[in-house]
Amino acid sequence: MTEEIKISLPELPDTELFESGHTACAGCGGALATRQAMKILGNKTIVYAPACCLLVFGSTYPINAWRTPFIHCAFENSAAVAAGVAAALKYKGIKDVNAVVFAGDGGTVDIGIQAISGAAERNDNLLYICYDNEAYGNTGMQRSGATPFGAWTTTTPVGTVIKGKTEHKKDFPRIMMAHDIPYVATATVAYWRDYMQKVARAKEVKGFRYIHVLAPCPTGWRYPTSDTIKMSQLAVETGLWMLYESDHGKFRLTGPSKLIAEGKKERKPIRDYLSLQGRFRHLTDDAIKEIQEWIGDNWEFYKKLV
Repeated sequence: MTEEIKISLPELPDTELFESGHTACAGCGGALATRQAMKILGNKTIVYAPACCLLVFGSTYPINAWRTPFIHCAFENSAAVAAGVAAALKYKGIKDVNAVVFAGDGGTVDIGIQAISGAAERNDNLLYICYDNEAYGNTGMQRSGATPFGAWTTTTPVGTVIKGKTEHKKDFPRIMMAHDIPYVATATVAYWRDYMQKVARAKEVKGFRYIHVLAPCPTGWRYPTSDTIKMSQLAVETGLWMLYESDHGKFRLTGPSKLIAEGKKERKPIRDYLSLQGRFRHLTDDAIKEIQEWIGDNWEFYKKLV
């Protein structure tokens, strides 16, 4: 089992490398995930981002919230651009600069998957962080491969025929583990210590590293802006979002997910999570039952990896 990296709050720098003044919506999980990660990554970091909410609210002329070099990439090629710069750093003998991608789920699990897969196969020396708000948030909340079953989006509307998304969420971290890369982890913004420890570990590892962080979106998920942390916690406590890491092939559950698996914490019913979001308010009892069963099956799969 991998040793946990201990990070205490006083060790975190006061300097903000993704600072106030950006134009994110109130309660944006993506902005929080970015700020938390940059606290660990430090100023020797080059950031790459494709078209996504973060690009718009973080760096749209004349506003720029980044205090590190920032490169805007096309929707489909952020991993390829980062891989190119990582190769240039290697050629120049620069070993202390982080090449890091921040991208949404649309640019990761759908449009960007070819570049990500190629970079992972080559084991390019970069860190890819997907902040997952479970839809194409920047363009109006269209369905992505990361949108969960039953969710309302503008392309999976609720009507007499269509009643939300009909497919379950694509398990992209599992896809990345299948590439046999050095490090894969999941995280979410409420459990910030778990997330920051994983970013710290990824910063140390060489080769392709991937972190998938759940970033609740009050605008698209339709909940009060003050409840982002609550949604993040409930996603984990209901088992819908599992916290884990795979470090050089060694898999372990982390945080509350580990406690649930060990029987030290009870898994809450998924209705507790779904009932608080407008995107799920149309769900029938049968649909909620299907989601609950899907969670159970997913847990059985991952518990076998421990």
